[in-house]
Amino acid sequence: MYNQYCKPTRREYMVERISYDTNGTCARHIIIELDGDVVSNVEFVGGCFGNLLGLSQLVKGQKIDDLIKKLKGIQCRNGTSCPDQFAQALETVKINR
Repeated sequence: MYNQYCKPTRREYMVERISYDTNGTCARHIIIELDGDVVSNVEFVGGCFGNLLGLSQLVKGQKIDDLIKKLKGIQCRNGTSCPDQFAQALETVKINR
């Protein structure tokens, strides 16, 4: 029998998981998973389920800097919104790296 070494077909990577407590929104908490500078998954705890599920799907695969530019400053109530809080969470990640 002949054995051959096979290289992995997909890239091995380490997912970074961040937990962020929101301020001024119905969503109380955001859990963000990053693959380098790309969002791989987002989960909002609390808030408007359908809208936040939609936002979570739209941001997957997007770069941190692009999302901050698009979402920062969007207002809903209390001078902020769930997208704005998500952008602030991403800014915090950048600062703490």
